[in-house]
Amino acid sequence: MGQAAPSRQASSGRRIVVAGAGIGGLTAAALLARRGYAVRVFDQAQVAGGCASTFRRRGFTFDVGATQVAGLEPGGIHHQIFAELDLPLPEATPCDPACAVFLPGESEPIRVWRDPAAWQAERQRQFPGSEPFWQLMQRLFQPSWRFQARQPVLPPRSLWDLWQLAQALRPDTLTTVPYTFTTVGQVLRQLGLAADAPGAPPANRRLKTFLDLQLKLYSQVSADETAVLYAATALSMSQAPQGLWHLHGSMQVLSDSLEKALLRDGGLLQLNHRVQHVHTAQGRVTGVTVEDQKTGRTWVEAADHVVANVTVQNLVQLLGDRAPSRYRGYQRRVEALPPSSGAFVLYLGVDAAAIPPDCPPHLQFFYDYDGPIAENNTLFVSVSRPGDGRAPEGKATIVASSFTDLSPWWQIEDYEALKQAYTEGAIRRLSSYFDLQREHIVHVEAATPRTFARFTGRDRGAVGGLGMRIGTFGPFGFANRTPVGGLWLVGDCTHPGEGTAGVSYSAQTVAKQIGAL
Repeated sequence: MGQAAPSRQASSGRRIVVAGAGIGGLTAAALLARRGYAVRVFDQAQVAGGCASTFRRRGFTFDVGATQVAGLEPGGIHHQIFAELDLPLPEATPCDPACAVFLPGESEPIRVWRDPAAWQAERQRQFPGSEPFWQLMQRLFQPSWRFQARQPVLPPRSLWDLWQLAQALRPDTLTTVPYTFTTVGQVLRQLGLAADAPGAPPANRRLKTFLDLQLKLYSQVSADETAVLYAATALSMSQAPQGLWHLHGSMQVLSDSLEKALLRDGGLLQLNHRVQHVHTAQGRVTGVTVEDQKTGRTWVEAADHVVANVTVQNLVQLLGDRAPSRYRGYQRRVEALPPSSGAFVLYLGVDAAAIPPDCPPHLQFFYDYDGPIAENNTLFVSVSRPGDGRAPEGKATIVASSFTDLSPWWQIEDYEALKQAYTEGAIRRLSSYFDLQREHIVHVEAATPRTFARFTGRDRGAVGGLGMRIGTFGPFGFANRTPVGGLWLVGDCTHPGEGTAGVSYSAQTVAKQIGAL
């Protein structure tokens, strides 16, 4: 399947430290170890995987955050990486529909089918008159997807990066250029599909609401703010030959496989170890300070390269005031970013009787048009399947998440009361679809931004990366190559964005960039 690992002598002295064992960090570490680098990975958590890890309670296995995987199809990013690492692909089934979206007051959902013809028929029935928008999404997606498949580096920060970008360009890529500075909201207005236009039909409001809901999941912001070139991919990824996948076992199988490859090829993973600082000299990294969280012991680990699988806010904190002066503009840009989103997540272990017949594995509920597309007014729900390894026989897991502002969770005096109110509110909302009588609920647990901050180390518990606005997507986002020599950024704050496929692509890019030096 793969090739033998190259000799370590070919890369002697190339010491790599990876800060963070999320999927992006583990992927970069495994690829670099496979290519002969001496790799050490440190993570403050007790389990690798970051927001794509799991935890177990009373026989149930809960996915912490991420519940779907893209890129397992032939040629997909996970398919490429697992082939290079000589690993078997994890067992998975396609999500079909990828999601069932319930709008306020409606009992029949909008089903996002994997089959392109079925999805076209569904959207034409659900959103009459909207086909020009969806056809535009396809016209933008196809050349964008081919461009991305040629593995450009975005945004470029060196001559090598620029050369990689130039090699990925084709004449059809130019068809996307006129839309570079356009948002989805602007396209809707141009096509006469704006929900707020005088005399706009009800179908426009339903379309805009659906797009807001779906894009909030993938781009962290609404249709009015999402860059249309990003949206074209996000809204098209659910259809074959691509698709979203439901892993058998749990999301943990991804990190377990990557960890196996890392250790096989001579890398080292140390959990319960936190990278406190990144050290620099003459504009380059020299190493990191590591803390053993069990003993409190600290030491400086020398490194030729540091791969940071952290948020850009965390990266600024790791560098502190000792960073090179040319880094100051980068720091100011990070400080000027709009507030990130947090998540409230409810984990339920239930009797199978609580699950309606033919329940899709992924659902999205929006309860009140007058409320925000956040808090408990919107819930994204993932339900385990019989035999998928997440629940004992006759049981099931329900994981329901909602976006939430970060500040209230850190400013409120009675945190536990707020957490309980959110928990009860989410259960009450979910009870309109699931049979959540007291006797059907076996286990209840919830996570807030404080929880994510504690267990993932992400700044203030923010999740999902940066909003894919015009100023932060693709060519205008944060590069893998930072202003500090030898310091690299992977994860959901850099191109191409959130999700296991996105962070894996960023890791693959960094492995190639380091290998080209």
